[in-house]
Amino acid sequence: MYNHAPNDYKCPICIGVQGVESEHTLLKQSDLIYKDDMVSAFINSFFIGNNPGHVIVVPNKHFENIYDLPMEYATRIFEIAKKVALAMKDTYKCEGITTLQNNEPVGNQHAFHYHFHIFPRYKDDDLHKFMGDKKLATPEERVKYANKLKEFFKANS
Repeated sequence: MYNHAPNDYKCPICIGVQGVESEHTLLKQSDLIYKDDMVSAFINSFFIGNNPGHVIVVPNKHFENIYDLPMEYATRIFEIAKKVALAMKDTYKCEGITTLQNNEPVGNQHAFHYHFHIFPRYKDDDLHKFMGDKKLATPEERVKYANKLKEFFKANS
């Protein structure tokens, strides 16, 4: 229903969830901060504006968008998103959280696999002004954020 991925689409999020890595894959296993039988959470490969270290929570099974997503997956994604938000508050010392989820090309969906963004927020960070200004972060830049959140999850499980 309401799908836009090309027929030969190789889903980058499915590849990341499966743990396959190459020089062409953006999601690395070092970005993985949480995984269970239904969902995974990764440090996003792109840093946006003054808000590095944002997280995406994804279903491990492929669903293109919110229209296809079964309610049990939506519930689990939101449960983990809340835990990520609490982890960010504790470890990043951010002053707030913004969540975002895009559907279809006109809705700014670029990866055709449902994913829920959690952004750390800081006073005057101008996140919305920088939304189109994303920078591919290196795995080395991302791992320090991943390690902080993994430690929080380990200590609070």
